[in-house]
Amino acid sequence: QVQLVESGGGLVQAGGSLRLSCAASGRTFSSYALGWFRQAPGKEREFVAAITRTGRTTSYPDSLEGRFTISRDSAKNMVYLQMNSLEPEDTAVYYCAATTRWMTREADEYDYWGRGTQVTVSS
Repeated sequence: QVQLVESGGGLVQAGGSLRLSCAASGRTFSSYALGWFRQAPGKEREFVAAITRTGRTTSYPDSLEGRFTISRDSAKNMVYLQMNSLEPEDTAVYYCAATTRWMTREADEYDYWGRGTQVTVSS
């Protein structure tokens, strides 16, 4: 079992950057692929990024490619989301999730979820 705790959210102006962190507990952290999702008020949960167990392969939706970067540090049981050139449309609660699958963009294929961290981008 894995417990996930996100941090690093906050208020930032458009064009700014934030780095989200997700701390994972459990000895089997390296057994899980990880993902980031976000959910804005009144909208469905949206895939943001994913990374395989080894960290060698990542995945992003086309709309975020080039602005967001996911990475992991298995020695520290951490996964990160670097977000650059932020836009007001990026405002949402951001969630970290873990899956036993190789990698997936589907939220219902993730087994464990954090409680989320709020990101607000002002115009």
